[in-house]
Amino acid sequence: MLFFVSRKIYTIYKMTDLNELLKHTSRSLYLSARLLPTDVRDGFCVAYLLCRYADSIADTSLLPPPQRAAWIKDFPSFLTHPQDKKWQQLPQTISSSATNIYEEQLLRNLPACLQAYAQLPAWQQPLILQVVRAVCSGMEIDLNTFPDENSGTVRAFGTAGELENYCHLMGGEPGVFWSQLIAHTVALPLKQEKFLALGKQIGDTLQIVNILRDLPRDLRIGRCYFPQEELQSYGLQPADLLDEKNSTRFEQIKQKWISWARQNLQAAYAYLRALPKSQLAHRAAVAWPVLWAADTLKKLAQESNLLDPQVRVKIPRSRIYLTMLATPLIWASNTLFEKWLFCKLSDGK
Repeated sequence: MLFFVSRKIYTIYKMTDLNELLKHTSRSLYLSARLLPTDVRDGFCVAYLLCRYADSIADTSLLPPPQRAAWIKDFPSFLTHPQDKKWQQLPQTISSSATNIYEEQLLRNLPACLQAYAQLPAWQQPLILQVVRAVCSGMEIDLNTFPDENSGTVRAFGTAGELENYCHLMGGEPGVFWSQLIAHTVALPLKQEKFLALGKQIGDTLQIVNILRDLPRDLRIGRCYFPQEELQSYGLQPADLLDEKNSTRFEQIKQKWISWARQNLQAAYAYLRALPKSQLAHRAAVAWPVLWAADTLKKLAQESNLLDPQVRVKIPRSRIYLTMLATPLIWASNTLFEKWLFCKLSDGK
């Protein structure tokens, strides 16, 4: 998802410079967020902050997983029932678990997030509620499926369907939300149902990219998102992935999910074609994360030792800036964008 701060929302946040806050909590997506038109910018901003807040609840080490799961289950209700003062307990409960000053500022500003949500246009609020509920459902799966981070054990999803559903909740639904905001403000040649389905596929890809990239770290907190049934077919158990020597046996599973991601990312061809060339900001804001995801997939495919905790798959900053410099090509020609993306998705297989 892509987010930015308009002047209206900035005035709501008295204690926090949200430009800096979002810059340090949304990574490279912040770069795309600055492009978004004002009529969708605020909704993206609020939705991101709320999902990011829920993520901090799910990850805090101050509470045991069952208590975190209970808070996550209740979190969407804070949007629909702001008069329920239960949410006031949260900032005091988890703020000391922040890993940096920007996260701490976010955790202390839940009231401002809820106030910003209440001031959004009425048509945006149910869309944000829908995506927050979906993401919270994904976080509940994390907390109910995997062991405590300090248990010393590793557990995996059972089937490929479970992983695909998780990607849909954590990535696909945000992609649908993004697409709903666009469809509400831009005249599109596609039926909305088709456009939203394309957005879901792109979002699914972004999520599996995150899972592949974060694999060593997730394993060390007990989480293996790759299915038990697939691991067993290669003579592996989830805990075996803690040993980088098993990278060779894991390779086919890795490549399968990279192929799944590449197939889903092909939805970007039709998605960008659906955006009129007059919508310069939307086109660039969509194309940048798609191209960066394709670059990351290429690096993941080429990395022979993904299980090594010292390996950090990350595209260089120079590649990010090169993509941004090439933005006029994205604005001018669907064909040039498609050839560019095709080369990225074809290379490294």
